[in-house]
Amino acid sequence: MKRLFGPIIVCVIAAIASHLLVLQQAPSFIMDRALTMLEKRGIPLHGFLLAERMTPQTQSVVRPSPDLAYSACRFDLDQAPRGIRVRMAATPDYASLSFFDANTNNFLTLRGEGEARETILLPPGSTEPGEGSTVSPTKRGVILIRRLAPTQEAHDAVAAIATGDTCEAI
Repeated sequence: MKRLFGPIIVCVIAAIASHLLVLQQAPSFIMDRALTMLEKRGIPLHGFLLAERMTPQTQSVVRPSPDLAYSACRFDLDQAPRGIRVRMAATPDYASLSFFDANTNNFLTLRGEGEARETILLPPGSTEPGEGSTVSPTKRGVILIRRLAPTQEAHDAVAAIATGDTCEAI
């Protein structure tokens, strides 16, 4: 039994270390894959693109809401060292503007509530962000706008509104 004690301890320590490593690295790996996939789909860097209406034939994410229209913008603050100006045009119904960092964390969400929303996204480590600006925890990530669009007619109306959305390097 004494001869097995050492190898068992080594295996337990290796298993715990492996588990912790996976927990630490998985979010950034997932977001890196997501950013690559978004780029391949034509989502611009520092620009919003409205996705097709969500149906079983067009969905690429497991269980996206068929009642929402999604616009996405990839950001890379290495390419925009002064920051990114983000604006969500006013929508009469539900709308939200959400920011996700390179570790898949949602670090800011603004509700539309019938009004346009605007913010400036600053690089990590920026000091003294002004009013209406937010410091990103990572240099890369995704910005997502969700708007209520339960029908094709509503999605078409959102498409017209979405032309007023901006995600641009300063």
